[in-house]
Amino acid sequence: MRVPQFERYARLSQGAALLVVGAIIGAAVYQSIFFMNFNALKNVTMEMEDRLQQYEDDIKRLNQFKDQHTVIKSIQPVLEQAREKTKVKTLDELTKAELKRRIKEDLGVLIGRSIYDIDSDAKLARLLLERKVYMNVHDGDYVVEIKTMLVVDNMLRVWFTTQPLELPPR
Repeated sequence: MRVPQFERYARLSQGAALLVVGAIIGAAVYQSIFFMNFNALKNVTMEMEDRLQQYEDDIKRLNQFKDQHTVIKSIQPVLEQAREKTKVKTLDELTKAELKRRIKEDLGVLIGRSIYDIDSDAKLARLLLERKVYMNVHDGDYVVEIKTMLVVDNMLRVWFTTQPLELPPR
């Protein structure tokens, strides 16, 4: 039995190899584009779920306090971005939403309080939450500082900054 010469099929095997390598590279590019789009969709979905939860809470509280016009009806935390670009990493949407949820939960005791008594309550809240550490927030621990608290239209707006918790070296 004779074995055919391989030189006859060299161009065919090169073409087949080029086709397989092109398919692999194309699949890798397609997969990276798919994951990038999926990550963007996940971020938008998490942001929309956070807004939906906030709106549902607002509706529930507004119905609860609809006859009282001088009380805090809702809390809206706002994350201030750091102005200096020192090794502070930007937070992803999941971490931002979790930090806002935890701050709303901690300040929930102020809902239903009179807006005229906010000065004593704000001082108490600032003392309680000054440099508060939130543990196990998605990708680490964070230190939160409340910068400003303002009541507008029965809504308590809280501006805060955050940075990752840095443990001292041993």
